[in-house]
Amino acid sequence: MNTGTLRIYDTATRTLRDFEPIRPGHASVYLCGATVQSIPHIGHVRSGVAFDILRNWLTAQGLDVAFVRNVTDIDDKILTKAAEHGRPWWEWAATHERAFNWAYEQLGVTPPSIEPRATGHIPQMIEYMQRIIDNGLGYASEGNVYARTAAIENYGFLSGQKLEEMDQGESAGQGKEDPRDFTMWKAAKPGEPAWETPWGRGRPGWHIECSAMATTYLGSEFDIHCGGLDLQFPHHENEAAQAHAAGDSFANYWMHNGWVTMSGEKMSKSLGNVLSIPNVLKLVRPVELRYYLGSAHYRSMLEYSEAALTEAAAGYRRIEKFVLRASSLISGATPDIAVPVGEVLPEFAEKMNEDLAVPQALAIIHDAIRRGNKALEKAEAGDAEAKVETIRIASEVRAMTAVLGVDPLSDAWLESTLTTRGGSDSAMSALDVLVQAELERRSTARAGKDWAVADEVRDRLAAAGVEITDTADGAKWSLKG
Repeated sequence: MNTGTLRIYDTATRTLRDFEPIRPGHASVYLCGATVQSIPHIGHVRSGVAFDILRNWLTAQGLDVAFVRNVTDIDDKILTKAAEHGRPWWEWAATHERAFNWAYEQLGVTPPSIEPRATGHIPQMIEYMQRIIDNGLGYASEGNVYARTAAIENYGFLSGQKLEEMDQGESAGQGKEDPRDFTMWKAAKPGEPAWETPWGRGRPGWHIECSAMATTYLGSEFDIHCGGLDLQFPHHENEAAQAHAAGDSFANYWMHNGWVTMSGEKMSKSLGNVLSIPNVLKLVRPVELRYYLGSAHYRSMLEYSEAALTEAAAGYRRIEKFVLRASSLISGATPDIAVPVGEVLPEFAEKMNEDLAVPQALAIIHDAIRRGNKALEKAEAGDAEAKVETIRIASEVRAMTAVLGVDPLSDAWLESTLTTRGGSDSAMSALDVLVQAELERRSTARAGKDWAVADEVRDRLAAAGVEITDTADGAKWSLKG
């Protein structure tokens, strides 16, 4: 189906703009990935989920997506923390890079087309800085290399910062011509890793790595640059400034996701430890955490609370329950075959095209499920037309949830859907044995027209949160939620 035209809120222009890819049929996206200094918490991976949804929607529109997500594996904080723990800096970075990749995998985030590391692109950074210097917009001093901020045309376009009020958060010394100039390359310090350059030994500044890696893989002009709102200044502003100083157009659209907050504050280090991915996954399943992180609009702040997380998990389980019950209408087939992926509803596409309005898109999904449950009741009573309608709606639900990365019957989540249904494998197995025994007792009572016992079994199971549905193939059970 024709999904319509995606409109993106472009941070640079502060407007909603129709998305027009540079190359018809293709989309190029760069996402600022992790600085691998510590274990990831849910605030770190929100951008991974948010822009995975963007990628899925671009793909659903028939575009071939090149998606680059970098790794910053050399940085002041990495060096400091590695030294504090008595570990080599490269081991510290690699350890936490693996932790981030594990977290992305747990949440079903599609691996990027490529995931370049900063330390693997030193030659490209050197070449990029040389172009900037040759254009008169950069200079070397005392082994450092700086960008001439005031000389770069349209500097401040992205963040709205005024040059006369600007603070790069850097030292005013170290041979700078202007305290507002920012560092592209840092001169070597004793004991720190360093690479050879025409200006002396040293290591990359934060900003130059992304300018170099984005253009290495996506070209001098690409479609979309993504990242967290906290990166807008100085990081993204300076990335763009370097690219423009080197003569590159760089990104056509800029997208920034909001933070995960707690009590109105951006997650701190201490909260990050509490809300690390492994800790949160003790409360909910990975697919439920993904559903939660993706359920708010990507530009909004997501206020964390355990109650909100639990509510989101319950919302996902309503989707899961409907799709499973619909699949049970076709006996002998696994759920993913019984309910194939259909097409998204036009109203869902309309919401997604309005700057990825996921909350409104989710409302469309849950409205479809309400209609599907009504059809399902009739189908389980033997209505053939209702059965066809139920499978059709469930297939549409699969298509829409696939865009959000939470299709219960997808390869990523099918095993979880079939084995846990909201609980642990062992608990569900034990529960199934007990419930099946009660259902057998109820069936025997019904066959003997002992309605009092049959009703007693049903009521006791209902009080325990177990819902019984009588179908043509016998009684089926599920957990309420």
